[in-house]
Amino acid sequence: MSTSGPLPDRLGARSLDPHLGRYAARAEGMTASEVRALFAVASRPEVVSLAGGMPNLAALPLDFLSGQIASIVADDGLVALQYGSAHGIPLLREQICEVMALEGVTGHPDDLVVTVGSQMALDLVTRIFIDPGDIVLAEGPSYVGALGTFASYQADVRHVVMDEHGLVPEALRAALAAAAQAGRRVKFLYTIPNFNNPAGVTLAVARRAEVLDICARHDVLVIEDNPYGLLGFDGQVYPALRSMDSDNVIYLGSFSKTFASGLRVGWALAPHAVREKLVLAAESAALCAPTLNQMVVSRYLATHDWKGQIKSFQTMYRDRRDALLAGLEQHMPAGCTWTRPDGGFFVWLTVPEGVDTKAMQPRAVTARVAYVPGTGFYADGFGSRQMRLSFCYPPPERITEGVRRLAGVLADELDLLRTFGPTASRSLSGPQTPAPDTA
Repeated sequence: MSTSGPLPDRLGARSLDPHLGRYAARAEGMTASEVRALFAVASRPEVVSLAGGMPNLAALPLDFLSGQIASIVADDGLVALQYGSAHGIPLLREQICEVMALEGVTGHPDDLVVTVGSQMALDLVTRIFIDPGDIVLAEGPSYVGALGTFASYQADVRHVVMDEHGLVPEALRAALAAAAQAGRRVKFLYTIPNFNNPAGVTLAVARRAEVLDICARHDVLVIEDNPYGLLGFDGQVYPALRSMDSDNVIYLGSFSKTFASGLRVGWALAPHAVREKLVLAAESAALCAPTLNQMVVSRYLATHDWKGQIKSFQTMYRDRRDALLAGLEQHMPAGCTWTRPDGGFFVWLTVPEGVDTKAMQPRAVTARVAYVPGTGFYADGFGSRQMRLSFCYPPPERITEGVRRLAGVLADELDLLRTFGPTASRSLSGPQTPAPDTA
């Protein structure tokens, strides 16, 4: 017999959600991304969105792709539309190894697992390594989707500070020493070494071996998330951490930024024993990644000048980056600072003391510009003076206008601050579920 009305939660109070008392403990920390509630407004054409990390697909050869997809269905539809292996189709795994070779990675196709985007790969890795309460080290700030995944498996996330050259080795040593002194085990370090999301900074080559050595000495696994590595604006390709240590690094990759995000094709390259567990975890999560999507990516790599396509993306995103940096120089009030990425999608802006970017966000949307507040990129509520600005999607002239609008909102906020003083409270946030607006 069913009951009606709200059920009591664990504290005995009544809730509007009748299922609240049934949820697992891990679901309690699930919250929406910072701009999800405003995303419908921010997506209106009159709003300049500097929020979303969505790639600009205008440069893709859509006529060519439509013909290739039709050919795959016509010639191999019985395979493309059928279940496949959780390991991924063999040809695509071989081709992915060729892609990773550009960053010095010499992986074997058997040690690679194709996933539904690298987000799924991160979820699988976290599932097989993290018990509730285990410590995960992550750069501060860090990718919101990763923080949401770690929270869903009840990890204890500790941030490691970055500077303009990426993760600071001394801060990593300090974090590991603090955990050891407390008798706690650190399971892995999560890092986006190239053109970090959201900070835009890159881990200096001189630091990479040092970071790997520190982790190896402390028996800490390294999870290298590298969706932007081929999108450097000066043509430089940084050596992957995996290329320096194949035994202690799990490499996560994706075609979302260098081809098509909607196909949701990513991968994990792991030591052989770990790969086997990833395959089993993938089977339990999704049975297999869509075969058709894998075949589309494979055909694209085999028949199109994908390296030339990446170069066209590099040029397009460099022009947008330049427009954003020029706009910040021209319009931002005194006291603002920002990163200067040499690749990727993002700039990290720090505003003057006393301004709360999360509290300011609705006023920015009213002024027809959107961004992502910094608090969403920390597990501990920090980042209230920061925001992530994405330059990947709008054209340069819209980026310039968006920065002008944002600067006007910030100037008004500073006027209020000078008149009434700072507010007594700081907005808090925490791990959030990923969404296209925060990818």
